[in-house]
Amino acid sequence: MDSLHLALGYLTGLQFIAAGPLDWSTLLATGLVVNICDAIVCRIVARNNGHSPRLWLGLGFVFGIWAVAAVMIAPKRT
Repeated sequence: MDSLHLALGYLTGLQFIAAGPLDWSTLLATGLVVNICDAIVCRIVARNNGHSPRLWLGLGFVFGIWAVAAVMIAPKRT
């Protein structure tokens, strides 16, 4: 179970900013809120850069901050 907890912490990005280990309920609730915000950011950036907003919305929800970083460095389409 500890490896799943650690993987979820890194996937959401909360492992990098948390002062200590988070309990399961805090990790899941905060991760859900953060990933929803990341998905919205991905959608907006993707739409403005000519990428598929629905695809990046899903990627942002699943991969969180990692998808935000990917869509930010992706080249613009015309």
